Amino acid sequence: MTRLEYKDIYDVVGAAMEVHSTLGRGMAEAIYQEALALEMKQQDMLVEREKELRLHYKGTLLEKTYFADLYYNGIIIELKSVEEIHSDHRAQLFNYMRISGKQLGILINFGEKKLHAERYLYLPEDDDFVLLTQQNFMDFINEE
Repeated sequence: MTRLEYKDIYDVVGAAMEVHSTLGRGMAEAIYQEALALEMKQQDMLVEREKELRLHYKGTLLEKTYFADLYYNGIIIELKSVEEIHSDHRAQLFNYMRISGKQLGILINFGEKKLHAERYLYLPEDDDFVLLTQQNFMDFINEE
């Protein structure tokens, strides 16, 4: 992950914080999706809503289609509006990251009093996901 990619993650979370402070918590997920897409566009961030994700199996495109809530600069963004994040919410984001081959993902929950955002890095060589924190993100920065 480059510094610019980490800045993109930071910018997405900042936009989500603005949406949360304006709308508050606990509304329908679709409202936050539309509002966050609008906020990101107002900040000149080229975001896609309902990004289609398709998977190939042994060279054949599978019929099943998935949709990430938002997609920005290689980042899969999954939104929730629940009391708290659970492992199945993380699993959904991780599946979308695997399917798309994207290494960066953010799980954002608008359902809590304070916005909750989890930033993840997918390490395909290990098939592992790392929760990026202020303490460890520099360990994953490269200058490529």
